[in-house]
Amino acid sequence: MDTGGEIYDLAIIGLGPAGSTLARLLDPGLKVVCLDKKSDEAKTSFKKPCGGLLAGDAQRFFASFGITLPLNVLVSPQIFCVRTLDVRSGLIRHYQRFYLNMDRHRFDLWLRSLIPHGFEVLGDVRCTQVRREGGTFKVTYVKGGEARTLSARYLAGCDGANSLVRRSLFPGHRIRTYTAIQEWYEDEHDAPFYSCVFDAALTDCYAWGLTKNEFFIFGGAFPQKDSRERFEKLKDEVRRFGFRLEHPVKREACKVLSPATPFEIITGGGGAFFAGEAAGFISPSSLEGFSWGFQSAMILSEVLNEGLKQGLSAKALHRRYFLRTLPLRFKLTLKMLKARVLFSPLCRYLIMRSGIASVKLRR
Repeated sequence: MDTGGEIYDLAIIGLGPAGSTLARLLDPGLKVVCLDKKSDEAKTSFKKPCGGLLAGDAQRFFASFGITLPLNVLVSPQIFCVRTLDVRSGLIRHYQRFYLNMDRHRFDLWLRSLIPHGFEVLGDVRCTQVRREGGTFKVTYVKGGEARTLSARYLAGCDGANSLVRRSLFPGHRIRTYTAIQEWYEDEHDAPFYSCVFDAALTDCYAWGLTKNEFFIFGGAFPQKDSRERFEKLKDEVRRFGFRLEHPVKREACKVLSPATPFEIITGGGGAFFAGEAAGFISPSSLEGFSWGFQSAMILSEVLNEGLKQGLSAKALHRRYFLRTLPLRFKLTLKMLKARVLFSPLCRYLIMRSGIASVKLRR
């Protein structure tokens, strides 16, 4: 089924932090359609596997717009200390951090609720095809078991690590990818905590453990080959450090990006734009993507709002977006350098051994 001769100015695929922020900041005079996997029905909706921690940079972004979080987005407890564990050396240090502990699904739905009412929002849909045709983009999606197609002059891919838009329009582009796996357990620990776990024998990235309401989440990012086996081995390793990981109530998995060089970041071309993790804007040192999604979406909204009014070509719009995201690329390059230090077993051992910047717990 085709939606007819109607052509949107812009179609946004994915309404996570990047997509919802882009839609919220666009000129309300534009004709915009937004497509999202999630539905309001929590039990059946797609949910992004995520630790759900809002870091300081993301908090500053909200502060710059005077936006406050609703109470129902937050969960208990709010933790101010990260217990960092290096499995191979056995070293444990604690570092002060200022994260907000959230329910990721409710957070995404709240962000989506901020989109102007004049834009069309299609929830609980699955995009199946994106293609260029006759000077426009054709987006095929399934809703309620029925396939439909819409047309748009421009396209914004905000659909995460496994972006359909990126795979369809730029099939040769590659960004370093890990498999993130996490399990939920009924929390049996003596006290709530947030932990960051390193095990160089099983992953050159990291793992995490986090109390969230009455549950404890344990997960990690692993090389795609043998990721499940690596996850199970890591669970065995951390049990001797007091992690209680018996009888998971659910398991989640997804792809997560960790760009190795600034050249892996893709902002788009030919009328298609990328923001957030779909573009590769995600920290390789922490896998934090909220702040990068917010910032890249804000820049893209400014470029489109200004450029479309000025009648700029798709090529000129893309060039402007590329240039304005150069500061983000520079910051991300610094994060790549930080990751090389952080994930180096020797460097990490020396840093943790020194105790620099760590917090001494008082019992």
